[in-house]
Amino acid sequence: MDRILLSTLAHRSPEEVFPYVQSFREYPRYTDHLKEVRVNGDGGVGSVYDLRLAWWKLSYTARSRVTDISAPESLAWELVNDIDARGEWRVEPEPESAPADAETASRIYFEAVYNPHSADKNAISLPRFVSLDWVVEKVQPKLLGEAETVVERLVADIEGRPRDVELTVHEMP
Repeated sequence: MDRILLSTLAHRSPEEVFPYVQSFREYPRYTDHLKEVRVNGDGGVGSVYDLRLAWWKLSYTARSRVTDISAPESLAWELVNDIDARGEWRVEPEPESAPADAETASRIYFEAVYNPHSADKNAISLPRFVSLDWVVEKVQPKLLGEAETVVERLVADIEGRPRDVELTVHEMP
């Protein structure tokens, strides 16, 4: 299993941050590769989200289910189709890291644990002469750049204005 663990600081309390983390419908605004989010449920535990992704000549719909919510601390999820993957968004108070112009701060963690070799080879329609292993090899290095974009845009929404955001990489495959 591979693991990605990233974090960044938002200059807001966990109570202010958590609704943004939980709002999967807004995620297409944070990344260029997530085209659409459809939800089946009320956003709580058991809700299923279809996340339509597109990159290069590929498109794929990941189906994610919310498995646990402990607001405003964490939201756990798992993919329910085609690949063995699960993860969590965590929000922890970190007031000591707040800059002088902010009242408080919270650290936002994103964790994903996945087996890239568990992917269903029939789930993605690949161009001729392109293997799933090649796609995995090309996508993995792009994950960090994509994570940085998502975090920067998420923090801009939370704080109401864009700023340079430091992404801390705790673990990458």
